Amino acid sequence: MPLIQLVIVLVVVGVILWVINSYIPMQSTIKKILNVVVVIVVIMWLLSVFGLIGNLSTIRIGK
Repeated sequence: MPLIQLVIVLVVVGVILWVINSYIPMQSTIKKILNVVVVIVVIMWLLSVFGLIGNLSTIRIGK
């Protein structure tokens, strides 16, 4: 994945998260949970893109 495409994806995710936090009314605890989940997903995606972890489709959650 080219570096410019990576930066564009990160900017788009950041802007979407900012819009959700700024303009959609919800409880602050739900916003914090949403922020943490998005950050964890983005970090896992970045690790996968840079080859530090395997393919994300091989990760299983649950049984």
